[in-house]
Amino acid sequence: MLFKLGIMAALGYAVLAAVLFVFQPRFVYYPDTGRNIIGTPKDHDLDYESVEIETQDGEILQGWYVPAPNAPATVLFFHGNAGNISTRMGYLLMFYRLGYNTFIIDYRGYGESSGTPSEQGTYRDAQAAWRYLTEERNIPSTRIVLLGESLGGAVATWLAAREKPALLLLASAFTSIADMGAAIYPFLPTHLLTRFEYNTQEYLRGVTCPVFVAHSPQDEIVPFAQGQALYATAPEPKQFLELQGGHNNGFIYMREEWVSALGDFMRRNL
Repeated sequence: MLFKLGIMAALGYAVLAAVLFVFQPRFVYYPDTGRNIIGTPKDHDLDYESVEIETQDGEILQGWYVPAPNAPATVLFFHGNAGNISTRMGYLLMFYRLGYNTFIIDYRGYGESSGTPSEQGTYRDAQAAWRYLTEERNIPSTRIVLLGESLGGAVATWLAAREKPALLLLASAFTSIADMGAAIYPFLPTHLLTRFEYNTQEYLRGVTCPVFVAHSPQDEIVPFAQGQALYATAPEPKQFLELQGGHNNGFIYMREEWVSALGDFMRRNL
């Protein structure tokens, strides 16, 4: 009897590991969660330009460029693994009120962008957005701030290590997909099973600009310790803001603190 139970447990373990390996992209990307565009900046009295950019491998990405009067810099925003540009209106409003332009894109497969999400694809998307700002709008790299939310933190940090922006801002970001897998499935050898890197912590070692990290101890998806680890790895000057609330509502609970701390950090380091 015990032998049979052991066999069943081993089979169940193997099946779970196989499912995690084969269907891994479904655990990383949620492009169909809130796929529809539910509004535009105009609904919040913000002027904006609807932008289409083409990646080097031929995908067409949709984005919004939201200008602010006499802005000293432009924020290039990479969102998390669910929703789309229309579900990040709070960030667009915040940066407008702080006096900064914002450019936000939907990755391939998200919102109205073409294609299917992949790790290398998101990096190509980031490069296309960077080229749009630097080549089509002629914005110098010293006037571009990168913001990454959750999975977007890995994308923003990857880009920051290659293109040398003015600042890097990370909101509820993780250290790596392997570390996330270990946190969610501690009983599985996730470091052996993972097909994705998104190694934010490793990318940070190549970043030379000031870094702002925000994370909540109540984050139910990305452990607070991972945010702390990113902060510890980041170069000086750097700042850590301890949020309150869950993974997706820390910005809501801490709106005033966010605006104050972020605005001060950007003014001091730009």
